[in-house]
Formats: sequence, C-alpha cells, structure tokens
Amino acid sequence: MPASEFPPSSLPAVLVFAGTDPTGGAGLQADILTLASLGCHPLSVVTAVTVQDTVGVEDFLPMDAEWIADQARGVLEDIPVAAIKLGMLGSTEAVAAVAEVVADYPDIPLILDPVLASGRGDALANEDLVAALRDLLLPQTTVLTPNSLEARRLAEAAEEGEEEENAEGEGILDLQECARRLIDLGSEYVLITGAHEQGLQVTNTLYNARGVVERLRWDRLPGSYHGSGCTLASALAAFLAQGVDVAEAAKEAQEYTWQTLRAAFRPGMGQFIPDRLFWARENDD
Repeated sequence: MPASEFPPSSLPAVLVFAGTDPTGGAGLQADILTLASLGCHPLSVVTAVTVQDTVGVEDFLPMDAEWIADQARGVLEDIPVAAIKLGMLGSTEAVAAVAEVVADYPDIPLILDPVLASGRGDALANEDLVAALRDLLLPQTTVLTPNSLEARRLAEAAEEGEEEENAEGEGILDLQECARRLIDLGSEYVLITGAHEQGLQVTNTLYNARGVVERLRWDRLPGSYHGSGCTLASALAAFLAQGVDVAEAAKEAQEYTWQTLRAAFRPGMGQFIPDRLFWARENDD
C-alpha cells in the first residue's frame, strides 16, 4: 500500500528527551511505558546512558550534544509531535542543543522535569547545568514539574545572595516564592510536588502567574519510589498531547501517578517501581 493511502495515526506522538535506566524504573523507559499506557505514541531521544540499579545511580555517560539534536530533528521533521517532555539532559552542551531544537517548535507544549539528582540523592546536574536550564529552557517551558528540593535549588540559583538551606531549616524558601521566581524566569506553569515535605499527606501545587491554580493532597504511601517524577511529567505530557487543558491535565496526571505508586512493585533490593500498567492487571483480576 502506498504511504499516502495509510490512515493518519490516531495516537498523539510525544517526544521525550531522557537518559536510559537499565532497571526500567525511571528515565526513558519510564517515559515510554507511561506514554504508551495513556494512549500516546512515544518518540525517544537518548541524552545519556546510566549505570544504575534500583538503589541508585553509579555513573552516567552524556551523549554528544550534536547527536542529541540530530536524533530529535530526525523525528520532528518526519512525525507531527503533540508534546515534548524533557528529563535528564546530562550536560550543559545538551541543554543548549535541546533549547535550540525546541525553539523551532514554539507551539508544541513543553514539559520540563528538572532531573537534578536520583531518588537516592546522586548528583545528576552541576551548577552550570542548573544555570543553563534556568536561562535557556525555562523561558520556553509550558509546565515545569520539580519536586520541592528541585524547586528550591532552581529558585535559589535564580537569585544571587540567597541564603542557603542549613540543617536547622533556616533560609529555606517558601514553595510559593519558588514558584513565583520560576514563573518570572519564563515557565508558564509550575507544578511542585511535595513528597519530600513533612506531613501525613503529600501536597502537590500547580501555580501560574496569578498564583495557586490548584492544590491537591494525596495520601502518603509507604516506601520509596524509583521514577515517580518521570511518571508524573510523562503523564502530564500525554494528557496535554490529547488536548486536555493544563489544570485538568495536571490533575489527571497526578491521579494516574498515585495509582501507579499504589500498585508499585519491588523487583530488586532497592526502591519500589511504579506499575504504569496497573489498569491491565486490575482488568485481569
């Protein structure tokens, strides 16, 4: 059958930039599973190769920035893309290359998950990379999805002379102030997740230039999870790709992510992995 006779795809395509994860818990593999689970066609650009297990990240090898850009342009020039999701980028050169690519597609929603450290706390971004994210990508971002630690790090880097966090908690930025600073830098929305904060419930808050859009509270689940942030950001990209507005997409993405965590499993000796296909196993039951 000639190519012109094939019906157009009914699956919205989402382009993901991320590092690999051999465990399938986070990174590119988590993004692909999430997007497929939610009815999207994932397109993937490898930004780094990691050495990790379910306990933590041991090392990573950033991809050459030109290779990252070439991977992206190859699919962008071939397939209509409905949303772009950015995860671990690996180097300042990669950030610059990605920023140049996405600048050519300003009408595509851009979801930025600022992966600055692993769940165990292994550093995945130095201060130069943080500055590059802030200066080159935040002005192009539709929704930024940091956890509270990432939000504070990005916001503190945005304002010179900010007092650093100490063991007593002095100088810790209020999360609403963090969101204000990040929106001032150009992100249209900021969804800050609160799993690292204290409390029996986890509070996630969506902000825009007018302040709080919506604040949702979720029962805190026991255990430590590998890839929850990747799951949330990819789920958000999936709903935006399907034409859902930002506020509703954020709500639906949080609900989906919470369900994947509730059904999480522990395949190794470290963290639990979200079950992105929980709905399939519920149907089997």
